[in-house]
Amino acid sequence: MKLPKLEIADLKVKIPVIQGGMAIRVSMAELAAAVANEGGIGVIGASVMSPQELKAEIKKARSLSDGIIGVNIMFAASGFSELLKASVEAGIDCIISGAGFSRDMFTVGKKYNTPVIPIVSSLKLARISEKLGAAAVVVEGGNAGGHLGSNEHSFDLIKKIVTKVKIPVIGAGEAVNPPDMEAMFKLGVDGIQMGTRFLASKEASVSEKFKELCVSASGEDVMKIMSSVGYKANAIKTRFADLIKAGRAPAPANCNQCLKNCTKKFCIKDALVNAKAGNLETGVFFTGAGIGRVKEILSTKEIFQRIKEYFKA
Repeated sequence: MKLPKLEIADLKVKIPVIQGGMAIRVSMAELAAAVANEGGIGVIGASVMSPQELKAEIKKARSLSDGIIGVNIMFAASGFSELLKASVEAGIDCIISGAGFSRDMFTVGKKYNTPVIPIVSSLKLARISEKLGAAAVVVEGGNAGGHLGSNEHSFDLIKKIVTKVKIPVIGAGEAVNPPDMEAMFKLGVDGIQMGTRFLASKEASVSEKFKELCVSASGEDVMKIMSSVGYKANAIKTRFADLIKAGRAPAPANCNQCLKNCTKKFCIKDALVNAKAGNLETGVFFTGAGIGRVKEILSTKEIFQRIKEYFKA
């Protein structure tokens, strides 16, 4: 099959792939720029950054690519409004947001003429997003990586939404290789958001231990935990993930209020920082259910080359 054409507001995306905005400094300028250079939308995971750091990262990405660069800002994170303002002031091409829902971001998007793309997990929220002025929606199911808004499989959610809104629908969840993408495109989506595949890319800002863990993991190694954010999340089974599941993870030693609401049962920020550093004892390694189909660490160029060859793009 041929790749569909993806247009989000005035953005014409050559390859209809949005790179997942993996936060806690996983998706940084290098990865976002590499994706943008291949014709997709490269995304900086902005949550927990300071506004100044985010502006600097956007500037760096711009220096590495003249392609489409977006940001992903988790609504549940403290400083959401400040990061939103910093991103549009820095001239970001689009804003993606999940883990909660902000109506204010549509006002900011309209003011700066910046497309806003909410991550949704229901037809109701997709329709509300369209009414408020969303340029597109990302439909994400319970098989995606990281924090989740639904237990329902992404394919089932997509089927409920794809013909019910007039704006572009981006599928997300378990699309890690070209055959996965083809199956999702056949549901009628206009584009695909991919995060898990880029975790094991050479440009991802995580340790080699994290990347090697992704390559060695099978689908059976993925487990659901309840994050202190208040959302379920998919993660690779590790000692610390087991402690969280059993309710025995240590409480935060120091809390800097990085979340608007937090159970404070453990610090998800610290756990993700530890994972980024490759600490298998104290890290939480977010990933999607399709991790078992990621068999090697590739450059972003190689990932896109395989997509282009498969779809003859």
